[in-house]
Amino acid sequence: MSKTKSFLKVVLPLLLGVALVWYSLSQISISTLVQYFKDANYFWIILGVSLGVLSHASRAYRWLFMAEPLGYKPKFANSFMAVYSAYLINFTIPRAGEIARASILANYEDVPFDKGFGSIVAERVADTIMLLIIIGVALILKFKIIYDFFIEKFNPSTLFIGIAALLMLIFGLYFFIKRSSSKFALKVKSFIKGLIEGALSIFKMKKKWAFIFHTVFIWVMYLAMFYVTTLALPELSNISLAAVLIGFIMASFSIAATNGGIGSFPEAIVIAFTVFSMSEDPSRAFGWIMWSSQTIVIIVLGGLSLTYLPIYNRKKNSI
Repeated sequence: MSKTKSFLKVVLPLLLGVALVWYSLSQISISTLVQYFKDANYFWIILGVSLGVLSHASRAYRWLFMAEPLGYKPKFANSFMAVYSAYLINFTIPRAGEIARASILANYEDVPFDKGFGSIVAERVADTIMLLIIIGVALILKFKIIYDFFIEKFNPSTLFIGIAALLMLIFGLYFFIKRSSSKFALKVKSFIKGLIEGALSIFKMKKKWAFIFHTVFIWVMYLAMFYVTTLALPELSNISLAAVLIGFIMASFSIAATNGGIGSFPEAIVIAFTVFSMSEDPSRAFGWIMWSSQTIVIIVLGGLSLTYLPIYNRKKNSI
């Protein structure tokens, strides 16, 4: 049963990604998409890629602040290569990157796996908080446009019933988990407790303000990366801040839906941008350009990281 479950976790997101690639390419001709790639201003694409690398380097450096209270002083190079190796592995097995990253740090920095993985989970808590802040800002800026979009796409009564049902489900699960002693409820309680402890641990570290600075910097770079890449297409040159925020949020969720956002990324962009009455073709082309450029960097730097890690550490250990 566990083997089947593991198999489905790997195969289903991949199949969904393939289906979404087929759907996306059926909505725009290959020749049109190729033309968008040819006409794109690659200065902005390269700048976007550079900002992405900068954000990941900041992520690798930020983790050093998490390791210090645990009694370890890992090398930045190993942390950087572990980050890119994790991103690359996520393309093959969803959410396996964090496990791989903790394993790499255990192998090359002697950080116990459980402590390394716990610190990475704490990082994710900080990232989740930042994403929620961005979502909140987007809702405040353009609540009416988002509301009108959903009213237009869905029957108001159906939408109301759906929201009410979702809220009832959330409250129902909350009271069930709070009172239940079942295995599932205990796991959820333990997970939530771990998240809270992880978030609070940030404020207990010596260099908490440096950690918070890098957390903000990472997400500012993510947003800047997204925005400057839109400038590569003249059709998106007048894009609004709200459209950038909504597009970024949708793109972030799409990465969790399939392996590295394959297929889901460009379609998430289309959904977000059409809320602001932007044309589908340039929106879809931007999604493919953005996803392709970032994916190429992850494949190259992730592959080099996995290859160079043992070589780098062999040299260091021989000194």
